[in-house]
Formats: sequence, C-alpha cells, structure tokens
Amino acid sequence: MFKEDCLFCKIVAGTIPCNKVYEDEQILAFHDIAPAAPVHVLIIPKKHIDSMNEVTAEDLPLISEIHRVAIELAKQLGIAESGYRLINNCGPDSGQAVQHLHYHLLGGGKLGALTGISDSHA
Repeated sequence: MFKEDCLFCKIVAGTIPCNKVYEDEQILAFHDIAPAAPVHVLIIPKKHIDSMNEVTAEDLPLISEIHRVAIELAKQLGIAESGYRLINNCGPDSGQAVQHLHYHLLGGGKLGALTGISDSHA
C-alpha cells in the first residue's frame, strides 16, 4: 500500500533518501532529520496506515513487530540501559506531522517531561 502524496511512502520507495538504521520486508527505521534528542529514530511500517486510529486487527502483528524492532534498535544504539521513549503521535492535537503511522525512538540523554499542553512538540 503506497500513498502518492505521503512523505514516508516516498522514503520507503527510495525516491526520498534517508539515513537508514534498519530495514526488513515490513519496517523501515531511519534517523529523524530534526532530532529532538541525541538519539532520534523514526520507525515506520512500509504499509501505509494513516495513524494508530486506522490500525486493524490484521495490522496487530505488524505493530508488535515494530515494538520488537524498537527494542533491538534501543540496544544497538546504546540507549536500552539508560532509558528511552517510544512515542506514537495520533492526530493533530498530538503533533502528528506526517499522516503515516510512525514511532519516535528517543534517548541518549535525560528527556524532559511530556505532560500537559505544550508548544514544544508542535
């Protein structure tokens, strides 16, 4: 499933380059171009899914695999022991900037609070 106007689908297709850290048949992970932490990797399914709200029962094994990949990447990137965040933004109020399901893997330093209403994640 490819969506013509989707930035992440274009990255999956290879028409837009990325700094890849992981790829298999279902998942792609790459460094964020505007990192919010010393380690900031985006983990996306290759299948286009607009957001967590569109995940179906059929997609649940894929979501599980994304979480497995996140754990492996945290180990490989040296943040598993010190701690990290795995964040999925869903919808406009969350700050979801790209309408393609994705997770942010953040770590590599003390991370700030993510509570309340804030302009810091716009």
